[in-house]
Amino acid sequence: MSIDTIEGTHLAPGAEEAGKAPVLEVTDLRVTFRGFNSNPDVTAVRGVSYRVHRGEVLGIVGESGSGKSVSSMAAMGLLPEHASITGSVRLHGEEILGLDDRTMARKRGKVISMVFQDPLSGLTPVYTVGDQLAEAVLTHDKKASKARARERAIELLDLVGIPNPENRYRSFPHEFSGGMRQRVMIAMAMANDPDVIICDEPTTALDVTIQAQILELLRAAQRETGAAIVMITHDLGVVAGFVDRLLVMYAGRPVEMGSVDEIYYGSRMPYTMGLLGAVPRMDLERQGALVPIKGNPPSLTDLPPGCPFAPRCPIARPECEMAEPELLPVGEQPSAETIRATSEEAGHAPAQVQDTGERRVACIRSGEIDSNAWTARDIYPVPDIAEFEGYSSDREQRGDMLRVSDLIKHHPLMKGAVLKRRVGTVYAVDGLDFDIREGETLALVGESGCGKSSTLMEIMGLDKPQRGSVEVMGRDVSTLSKADRFALRKDMQIVFQDPMSSLDPRMTVFDIIAEPLVTHKVPQERITKRVYELVGLVGLNTEHVTRFPAEFSGGQRQRIGIARALALEPKLLVLDEPVSALDVSIQAGVINLLEELQAELGLAYLFVAHDLSVVRHIADRVAVMYLGRIVEIGDTESIYNRPSHPYTQALLSAIPVPDPEKERGRAHIVLDGDLPSPANPPSGCRFRTRCQKFATLSAQDQEQCTNIEPQILPTNGGDQGAACHFAERQEGDR
Repeated sequence: MSIDTIEGTHLAPGAEEAGKAPVLEVTDLRVTFRGFNSNPDVTAVRGVSYRVHRGEVLGIVGESGSGKSVSSMAAMGLLPEHASITGSVRLHGEEILGLDDRTMARKRGKVISMVFQDPLSGLTPVYTVGDQLAEAVLTHDKKASKARARERAIELLDLVGIPNPENRYRSFPHEFSGGMRQRVMIAMAMANDPDVIICDEPTTALDVTIQAQILELLRAAQRETGAAIVMITHDLGVVAGFVDRLLVMYAGRPVEMGSVDEIYYGSRMPYTMGLLGAVPRMDLERQGALVPIKGNPPSLTDLPPGCPFAPRCPIARPECEMAEPELLPVGEQPSAETIRATSEEAGHAPAQVQDTGERRVACIRSGEIDSNAWTARDIYPVPDIAEFEGYSSDREQRGDMLRVSDLIKHHPLMKGAVLKRRVGTVYAVDGLDFDIREGETLALVGESGCGKSSTLMEIMGLDKPQRGSVEVMGRDVSTLSKADRFALRKDMQIVFQDPMSSLDPRMTVFDIIAEPLVTHKVPQERITKRVYELVGLVGLNTEHVTRFPAEFSGGQRQRIGIARALALEPKLLVLDEPVSALDVSIQAGVINLLEELQAELGLAYLFVAHDLSVVRHIADRVAVMYLGRIVEIGDTESIYNRPSHPYTQALLSAIPVPDPEKERGRAHIVLDGDLPSPANPPSGCRFRTRCQKFATLSAQDQEQCTNIEPQILPTNGGDQGAACHFAERQEGDR
């Protein structure tokens, strides 16, 4: 994308010719962290080269630990002193690698700026956001007065959509939500109209609606400044619709480069193909099992011989282990005979690569992949997951596993340290109704703070709720004795979001899985047999039972958590964001496992997630929550293809699709503002303050939305219902 195509930007005379030169050019960048106390050195980046031109967006993707962030921190001069950096980083043709910190400080924020992944750690907590923005202006414009810097800071806050910028100027970072803090970081990056903006996972920890806002802001920043953008992310949907060129990294090195269309529609590298095949697609009804990439990335202190991806590659040959393939233009990879003839050079450092913008790949079988038109499903073994046949296809004929009626959980809002007094109420859960049948998956979705986790805690507590009822397998939990409650827990288990914090680091895998069996006094001989059954069931090896959680990857730890949850043969599993902390390649294996277990054992799932693409893939029914209430509920196909509530429509439109052509052609509904406080929800319809439809209604209809809270009513037949006075079923833009 050339700068002259950017809306609202005008080129100065001669700028078009100058724009052909790269703004940022990285050549053969290598970063090594020196080891201490006999620990080996870690070479985190091993020869990264790329160019970014004015007005262009370069995406860098790869699994955790692939070197994405380290390479960009090195370009910014932000790595610690014990990092050894070689190669070249040129900004407007000037070599900046090796410049002292004082010189780099004059360039950071003015010529090149960065948006960090965690905005809270990127902002100083003891200064107001306005003062920090003003400081960014004053640092690089010595002629600006404090009054002018303050005006510019308020302009920036307004530009990135912070409401009441004059008042919020004096707010501290902790008073902002995550999305608002990220907007402040983008405002800071834009403050001095830099030529390069590096974005390090800027949307990772955000809800999909806030993510849509942030991406729109980055597009606006590009229009305002004409900057080149380097987008580091693991979200392949974001990449599809946002970037122009793509660099895929593995084990510290680029393994494929090209335009986003070339790589998405014709990848020649098995690793890239696996990443794309592992992504759940919200635009596909029957995607089938996801493509899992077996194993884990190699240790950077002990790389395998030859191609680092060979141990995980399903089409690896012996030649792949003789030498690490170089990143060459497509069609120029050496033949297997050539590799064998020069095998004595195995282990040499790959040659320096100059990024000329052409398509490149590091795989000796790339030609075969192209000539045979292989897809990810052609080269990766994908499990065949059959549906469970033990239950009737008619939902009404299946027994209830969980039924929640008018469930309420309100928390008192207290003030005062010594003499505490109640000053309000937090309406965390405010009247929920839903049920789950045998062998069914119900997904609870919504933004952070909508009450999903509070709902889970109320259900898992098996205590009498403040109001309403919870029935588990036909038994009202409010009537259970202590012994009955203990017995019922065998049938209902939970898998947590963070497997590391939910597994005792002092216990071996055997003891972790055996713990619920011991608690329920299962005989020892049965415990041993059951543990080994479960280890095999979740795809782990028997020798793993003697190891500790720290010795496993995130995906393996989540499998251990699932095995523990299955120990007592439950009928209902509560899954609290079970794949949100995992790389997409590892996530695919866990999702496939959950589907296989459901098909084999007939389990029912209550699945809580914020990733609506995962929900589309795994759920039978979906309940959409907003400020403690369900605003729409129904079968997955109806919710995704014909959403009725404006909030559901906005959520679904905000989900990026990993298909460049589709993503560029989709219309996105970008909601204004953040979720209101659950301690002070709006009157009437709680969504009206952000509703895209509210502004189009007549004054009389707006009054109805303001004063009367809508109830869930059926929409066009079926079991789909929406809590909206003016619900309309909208055909999805798939």
